Amino acid sequence: MCGIFGYYNYKVTRDRKAILEFLFTGLRRLEYRGYDSAGISIDSDTITQNGASAATGSATGVVHNTTNGTTNGTAASKSPVVVEDGSSTYTCTPIVIKSSGKIDALVDQAYTELRSGDVDLHTNFDSHAGIAHTRWATHGQPSTINCHPHVSDDKHEFVVVHNGIITNYKPLKDFLVKQKMTFESETDTEVIPKLCMYVYNNLTEPLAFSELIMEVMTQLEGAYALLIKSSHYPGELVACKRGSPLILGIKETPVHHLKRTSSSLISDLREIRKRPAGEAFEAFVASDASAVVEHTKRVIVLEDNDVVHLCKGAYGIFNVGHSDRSLAVPRVLQTLEMEVNHIMKGGYNHFMQKEIHEQPESITETMRGRVKFVPSPNKVVDPYQTRRITLGGLSDHLSSIRRGRRMVFVACGTSFHACLACRQTVESLTDLPVNLELASDLLDRRSPIFRDDMCVFVSQSGETADTMHALHYAKDRGALCIGITNTVGSAIARHTDCGVHINAGCEIGVASTKAYTSQMVVITMMALALSEDSIAKRPKRDAVIDALGSLPAKLRRVLRLDAQMQQLAEELKHETSLLVFGRGYNYATALEAALKVKEVALMHSEGILAGEMKHGPLALVDENMPIIVIATRDRMHAKMQSVIQQLRARSARLIVLCNEGDDAIADLCSPKCRLIQVPEVDECVQAIVNIVPLQLLSYHLTLLRGHNVDQPRNLAKSVTVTEEG
Repeated sequence: MCGIFGYYNYKVTRDRKAILEFLFTGLRRLEYRGYDSAGISIDSDTITQNGASAATGSATGVVHNTTNGTTNGTAASKSPVVVEDGSSTYTCTPIVIKSSGKIDALVDQAYTELRSGDVDLHTNFDSHAGIAHTRWATHGQPSTINCHPHVSDDKHEFVVVHNGIITNYKPLKDFLVKQKMTFESETDTEVIPKLCMYVYNNLTEPLAFSELIMEVMTQLEGAYALLIKSSHYPGELVACKRGSPLILGIKETPVHHLKRTSSSLISDLREIRKRPAGEAFEAFVASDASAVVEHTKRVIVLEDNDVVHLCKGAYGIFNVGHSDRSLAVPRVLQTLEMEVNHIMKGGYNHFMQKEIHEQPESITETMRGRVKFVPSPNKVVDPYQTRRITLGGLSDHLSSIRRGRRMVFVACGTSFHACLACRQTVESLTDLPVNLELASDLLDRRSPIFRDDMCVFVSQSGETADTMHALHYAKDRGALCIGITNTVGSAIARHTDCGVHINAGCEIGVASTKAYTSQMVVITMMALALSEDSIAKRPKRDAVIDALGSLPAKLRRVLRLDAQMQQLAEELKHETSLLVFGRGYNYATALEAALKVKEVALMHSEGILAGEMKHGPLALVDENMPIIVIATRDRMHAKMQSVIQQLRARSARLIVLCNEGDDAIADLCSPKCRLIQVPEVDECVQAIVNIVPLQLLSYHLTLLRGHNVDQPRNLAKSVTVTEEG
């Protein structure tokens, strides 16, 4: 959904233009999440007590308020806020610039506004906190007035960017209106900076910035990630997380922490003033790692109710839910495995194109170190040490899973299709009943979950809101919870009992491609690991493992169909509808292919279970309706031949996806029928091969229809908010 990015520097001199470029680059890295508008907030030039204009210096002093040039230490004062560094004082009013449309429009507007306002782009800042935001509208239409940052008042005393939904914003807004506060936007976010100002104006004693924000958080309900800056706390930045993802990137050696040892942080700030000169510090706060990795690989994944306070070249993490909010909480500083080239297009025109073509490598990475294939014929090995699956994240729980009542797979969208594609494999190899649940539907129905259920939660981002809520629902009922995600340290990865990382690499395109095929590989490997103790299943297991080993080479052959798919897209680009029929393992392929066409090409498409063709869908068939039939060799092969015959009898425009050398299918098809021929592999993993040409088709259809491939209309990569009733 929305993306937030913050950049904080201390004793690292940056001019205003460099800070702007940091923020704009951060936003561009978050574009793939989907957005309709964007905005930033940076510091203005500052004014010293004698009225001379000056650049913002290092904010290393104690915060005071000033009345007629004298400090009074009263936090509730409405007079200009200054920072005293031992020799001078200054005040700083945040500049807010926002624009509907793309980030390029924001960049143009920012430089135009700053230059027209005689704001010097070359002013140097030794200490500065900047925030930025891409908005995906939930409350209020896409417009400049509704986009972030939102401010407390016309003096910008508090400035906020927000990802999530504040569910109790209406009563908060009603209360604040009664306090004579004026609202300009239709958003839920605007209550946050105004609530900050209300709390600040009613303080009876000074509070540190993070303490103030924790007071505000106690009044907010819903899911959110926030970045907040304030003219009352110049040179400081506070970030907080509840429900929506947020990470902190640290670029400093050594790292200095705020260790709150008293009821107020102010004494700790005085201690930090005594640090040796020249200790540079930079920090980055973002919705995900793609916006941070080019700056630093040292990150902290924040947990719910965490509050980060960046101040005086150090950071502290506190937690609203902690018994003593004044004490810092420990968080693990991790090293990102992501590389900068993972978030670049390389030699491709679009991320979706790149990610489709990366699939031979991405599924190789998914299996690396986990699947032991049959070695070369000349190597003598113990046959019982080959064709083995090792999933370290599940190894301690395999026995418990085998003893379970049933397996319940919970997911949304493409991840749900991956579960559906592998259901039959899991059932046949484990002999466990398998239920599939759309996360939102599971929550709507409050479906029964039992203590001996094994619940598997599948999400590319690991942050999908509905899937996370379903996870909490299952945990509350005592089920064993297993996570399958593509994001190390994500919410699902942290809150499940065990799990498997799919290792597909960073996926930027909104339409999931390589993560989908890697999810299928992981679920298949999980079924193989669970059936390892069954002698009766060994022949089938061996066949499936051998098929997994052949997948990279076969996917490379499928990718050679690119030109053919482009030609087919030319024939379909003016169509308004497309039907896709599949059955058995390939019912999921039909659903996923239809989803790809509708989400990126913006063409109505429908995936249909071929066994249900006579129960309604056949009425749509005529000589003008293009229909894709997936008829590769599996146990449904004969039935799919019957489907082709029935569609031919009604003069349908057929496009048949079949295996290479399948003469039975070729003989059924008329000269007008288009054939897409793919390599044959074991039926349990054939769906992985079958989806790739249809991904290519959706990609080329999108280009030919003139739509944005990587950022489809109205869609977001990571759906981190839910529908509120």
